[in-house]
Amino acid sequence: RFPRWKTFLPPFFCFSVFITSLLLVAMILSFALQPSLEESLKIGLKNGIRFYKDTDTPGRCFQKETIDRLQIEFQCCGNTNYRDWFEVQWVSNRYLDFTSKEVKDRVRSNVDGRYLLDGVPFSCCNPTSPRPCIQYSLLDNSAHYNYEYQSEELNLYNRGCRQALVNYYMGLMNTIGPCVLFDFLLQMTILVSLRYLQTAMEGVIGQENVEIETEGYILEKGVKETLLETKEKMKKFLQFAQVGDASAATPDTQPEAEKPATA
Repeated sequence: RFPRWKTFLPPFFCFSVFITSLLLVAMILSFALQPSLEESLKIGLKNGIRFYKDTDTPGRCFQKETIDRLQIEFQCCGNTNYRDWFEVQWVSNRYLDFTSKEVKDRVRSNVDGRYLLDGVPFSCCNPTSPRPCIQYSLLDNSAHYNYEYQSEELNLYNRGCRQALVNYYMGLMNTIGPCVLFDFLLQMTILVSLRYLQTAMEGVIGQENVEIETEGYILEKGVKETLLETKEKMKKFLQFAQVGDASAATPDTQPEAEKPATA
């Protein structure tokens, strides 16, 4: 029985080590990259809001649709909150009437010549609000009847899209995380069992009676001795590799034969 298993166990053991290592790396990265995820979302949403108006620019023509769908699906508004829309010109110049005095005054009042207003796109409107959506003049109480923006809860989504996306991805991680952890523990159990089986079967080599009992082990020596031995093997391997590279880089030069002297 053993010769048939002998060629099968080492490759399967190496494959199990590889899969287990991938699971471990995935678990570590999922927790280590959380701050990077939030920062990337912040930058991406900031650029998305800034390019919202560029519906005629190649490469950005779908930016408006993407942001609108994002805010509707995740029930959010802006990057941090709805006030982020006050800091960018999200209405294209194509749809502005520059003969209007209001438009001229707003553009002239801005240092960069942008058309800024205290308004938000329609996708920020909360459909569950009993009041019709107020998109423009959000900070002007006199522009709307029975309206107080400082005390009244606006009929817009209060949550920023960055927080909404972080909560979404963290929810996925909390759902998938236990499954990955269980799979990792299962792989570790299989790995340890395979190691015991491999070392126990190696004890049968050279024995006449293959039915004898042998003991399996994980490490042939202690942990410290095994680490030192592995370190020495790595050093020898690296030295051999360096010698091989040096030999390959040096061309073989043969000494030229001495030419006979001519009278």
